Amino acid sequence: MNDHDLDTLLARARAETPADAGAAERFLGGAALRDERARAARARHLRAGWVPALLASAAVVAGVSVLRPPPALPASAAYEAYQSAWGDGW
Repeated sequence: MNDHDLDTLLARARAETPADAGAAERFLGGAALRDERARAARARHLRAGWVPALLASAAVVAGVSVLRPPPALPASAAYEAYQSAWGDGW
């Protein structure tokens, strides 16, 4: 194969045909559809991910609020209880 034959072959390969245009449209249309599906799947995944995280956070808050010990009496309340037990003249 000489250089002239190779140039002719490459020129025919570069020439666009109606079949090439149709294939390009189908490819680009499919890529757009795949992109849209991927975007919708990501959005669904993000929305679905918030529900378990929210429920887990609520469970942690509820568990901490139920399991923590009751607060101790403040110093002023303890003093008042001591004073009332012993009376005013202690």
